[in-house]
Amino acid sequence: MTGSLLVIVGPPAVGKMTVGEQIAARTGLRVFHNHMAIEPVLPFFTFGSPAFGRLVDGFRRNLIEEVAASDLPGMILTFVWAFDRPEDHEAVRGYIEPFRRRGGRILFVELQATQEERLRRNTEPSRLLAKPSKRDLEWSRRNLLEMDEQYRLTSDGAFDGRDDYLCVDNTRLSPAEAARLIIGHFAIPERSSRDAR
Repeated sequence: MTGSLLVIVGPPAVGKMTVGEQIAARTGLRVFHNHMAIEPVLPFFTFGSPAFGRLVDGFRRNLIEEVAASDLPGMILTFVWAFDRPEDHEAVRGYIEPFRRRGGRILFVELQATQEERLRRNTEPSRLLAKPSKRDLEWSRRNLLEMDEQYRLTSDGAFDGRDDYLCVDNTRLSPAEAARLIIGHFAIPERSSRDAR
């Protein structure tokens, strides 16, 4: 039986990785955060270059395909989704396809937080440890502000009412609180009730 794919989307520094890690700790799902594909490529190719895009996208797709075909309970994928970019919609469709094709459960969580809070989180040690490219704090701050300016990084209610979608404003929630809310909303089985490897 194919496991579940939980896609956590939201703007930079909203807490996708940390919330995902809290969900993983309670459910046994594995976290594949955005920068796990990005960081290995950056020493070789510039962010946004064609080669960079091919390598990052290819790694994501291949890993998702293998997890979907395995006996793992599933995975958590984090992604900065620019809702005004057709290529991002196409990328998400491609990422969920291996689970959809096998009848797996696909869930979407959109995290939202104020820009002020995200700028604060942008400098947190856990973020900088997992994402070396964010350690240039001046660049990282500028990048966050530019992305907010250039792209529509919230769905603006486009998915409201769907059973497979939940929007969470986690401005004032801890990662653990947000994880509990998400797990409860979707009734995601927790470790104590499954074989968590």
